[in-house]
Amino acid sequence: MSETPAEATKWSELSTHQKKSGFAAWLGWFFDGLDLHLYTLVATVFVAELLMAKESDPDVARYGAIVQAAFLLGWALGGAFFGVIGDRLGRSRTLVLTILTYALFTGLSFFAHTWWQLMIFRFLAALGIGGEWAVGASLLSETWPRKWRPWIAAVLQCAVNFGILAAIAAVFILQQIPGYQPRWVFLIGILPAFVTLWIRKEVPETQEWSAEKGRREAPSMSALFGRDIRRTTFVASLLCAISLTGHWCFMFWQQAFIRSHPAVVGGSPEAKAKVVSTALFWVISASVVGNFASGWAAQRFGYRRALAAFFGAYFILMGIAFAFPWSLGMTYVLYAGVGFCQGVFGLFTMALPPLFPTLLRTTGAGFSYNIGRVFAAVGTVFFGIFAKVGDFSSVLLYASFLFLPAAILAMWLPTEEATS
Repeated sequence: MSETPAEATKWSELSTHQKKSGFAAWLGWFFDGLDLHLYTLVATVFVAELLMAKESDPDVARYGAIVQAAFLLGWALGGAFFGVIGDRLGRSRTLVLTILTYALFTGLSFFAHTWWQLMIFRFLAALGIGGEWAVGASLLSETWPRKWRPWIAAVLQCAVNFGILAAIAAVFILQQIPGYQPRWVFLIGILPAFVTLWIRKEVPETQEWSAEKGRREAPSMSALFGRDIRRTTFVASLLCAISLTGHWCFMFWQQAFIRSHPAVVGGSPEAKAKVVSTALFWVISASVVGNFASGWAAQRFGYRRALAAFFGAYFILMGIAFAFPWSLGMTYVLYAGVGFCQGVFGLFTMALPPLFPTLLRTTGAGFSYNIGRVFAAVGTVFFGIFAKVGDFSSVLLYASFLFLPAAILAMWLPTEEATS
């Protein structure tokens, strides 16, 4: 049972509920991106400050990676935890809880005075960010027309990109203030809390969830491994685990790589910070284009082929970027190419939820997508610790090979939506 009118082909035909649901999910994802990357922008310098060590100290990279790993682990657990809550409590109410969670603990990171305190706050903030993805994806899959979904996925992924760009801009502005300290950036993460007041008032539960909830109770998470759906759970989880490990190895270690570039390594801390921000700007700006390119590919060729093609391109471009030495300008260009390929992750937003029954939808999508964060957490630390000190190009080159099996697994995803 769906509230979505199949005949809605343009904006004016969409209901007020659909528009509000879309805007609520977009805001949630925007602030996801903001809170998500505040740490990566100041990771090296802030962890060095907490350890009272130089940025080049191997312990800075090691503990910085551990903090990021804890964040990714929290993301995974949050997707599963809030996924279960979303199927029991409803999409709208759970969306509010997830946003409040990541806003609160991102703000509390300001008060960290040791690396392990920062790790705890980032872990707890990640619970909300992981949960918001699953809830927002299910909210839109139950309210928007099917033919719009690839484009909605692109728009949602752009919300994350714009949130990251907002984080870049905010950090840049703060750096211009006399006496700037890296910990200041975490106070920006409190802003999403104010959005929840509007969501709670204006965004009702979906009719599809309400109807199913009225007929029966949501099954437990163990139902994901029942005979009829366990293949879907396994393939989707493995695909997300492999691809997200490669992706997050790039997103975390690329800033360390660019800082060690021959054209940058001897520069001042301010010059290095500018290069890091510029590199991330290239990645995220190109990713916005990639979001819509992947949406077009999904609509034209289907989700499976689109996923496989973009993962294949991700492998090739990362290999080229880190197998050979390049000028700083060419490195920016290759970063943009990798960023374009990152549009593929927007497809999971609309591809995963319909694979699961209604009362397992948030649980299934949240578990499958966010279980990848567990492997990404381990992978981020593994690739960093076992590489030679300062050899970030090898870390990133090895990680690129993960996208080959990801491209193959994408073709094994089910092609039809689950029934309720």
